[in-house]
Amino acid sequence: MAAFPQDGSAGLCVALSGGLDSSVLLHALARLRPVSGLRAVYIDHGLHADAARWGEHCAALCAGLGVAFSSCRVTVLPAGEGLEAAARQARYQALLAGLRPGEMLVTAHHRDDQVETLLLNLLRGSGPAGLGGIASDGWRGEVRLLRPLLALPRTALREYAHAAGIHWIEDPANSDPRLDRNFLRLQLLPLLGSRWPAAAGSMARSAQLCAEAAQLLEDLAAGDARRVSRRGRVQVALLAQLPEPRQRNLLRYLCRRETGSTPPQRRLRAGLAQLLQAGADRRPLLAWPGGELRRFRGSLYIQPPLAPVAPLAAELPVRAGAHLDCGGIGRIGLARAGSGGLAPRRVGTLLTVRLRRGGERLRPAGEGHHRELKKLLQERGVVPWMRDRIPLLYAGGELVAVAGLWIAHEFVAVAGEPGLRVRWDQHPPIE
Repeated sequence: MAAFPQDGSAGLCVALSGGLDSSVLLHALARLRPVSGLRAVYIDHGLHADAARWGEHCAALCAGLGVAFSSCRVTVLPAGEGLEAAARQARYQALLAGLRPGEMLVTAHHRDDQVETLLLNLLRGSGPAGLGGIASDGWRGEVRLLRPLLALPRTALREYAHAAGIHWIEDPANSDPRLDRNFLRLQLLPLLGSRWPAAAGSMARSAQLCAEAAQLLEDLAAGDARRVSRRGRVQVALLAQLPEPRQRNLLRYLCRRETGSTPPQRRLRAGLAQLLQAGADRRPLLAWPGGELRRFRGSLYIQPPLAPVAPLAAELPVRAGAHLDCGGIGRIGLARAGSGGLAPRRVGTLLTVRLRRGGERLRPAGEGHHRELKKLLQERGVVPWMRDRIPLLYAGGELVAVAGLWIAHEFVAVAGEPGLRVRWDQHPPIE
């Protein structure tokens, strides 16, 4: 706590629930630094009949401390991980979205939370990153996230609250042993503490050691990525030279970097051999809800899941600045070309944009005869899963351009003639 900027130069936003932990955090911060740089936000999940009353309690607490206060109502949509996880996700999304430029988010996680997280992740079979638990100082995107109470047990917070005369809310949901975290807090951890009084402190130290080990693995993966990846692709021959644990460590690192998610450990173990050993005619795919790993020729491609191919038949005006959103396959646009490009006088005032249907032929600018588009894409090295997702531009039923790749010879602007460059932006990699 004392390590925070004391002059109020860095704004702090406290996630305030009105419970013991966040009430103690807010009170301590208000006593340590100027309140002008401090504010609190209460998130109403709409899951409890008393949620509005809790918000009023938080507002009164902030008023007594002279701290700015606001509240926000969110909608919680339960997903595969359950209501508790969905509420946490909605809460963080609202908190992060409401932060001011340069402001830091402060939460009241303490040592008991750390121990509970360690045990839950241990029961899930997590590796060092999961067993490292909660970071005291970290980042969510561009936002710094601070947890200054992480080294303190819940008993220390309770003692502080009693000494300071703080009144807090007891959420009845925290007493429900059917929830995993409550079961640990109410039943398992007291039992462990009765046999091993230092158990909580020892487990918190183990979490710290696991966090350090996870950072070392992250650093190792970053170095391996520089050696085996080229232009965002993983070279299979170089990856195969690494021991298998380092292969998995590297791919998890790259999947997090490129997609924000990682494949389940079992799926990665099972799919890695197929990805590395597939013959030249095979196109193995390792997919999970947040992303996919594909192999083509000697490279692995890591990317978010491809959107389903939807029918595309749209019109694009022939003028500089015109553009067309093509959904999950990017955006087509026209811009003035310094030389060459598409000749407006040859294509008319309107282009039709659609996807491959099969059998298309094209004479690329500078070549002597028409060729099958299928062969051109193969020779260019366009990845197979994108060949049916490349927008094609037509004028009067004739194929005049393949977005990002070729303009038909017959429709290229000659020297001195104004031309338009076909732009294809925000699309998945094609080579």
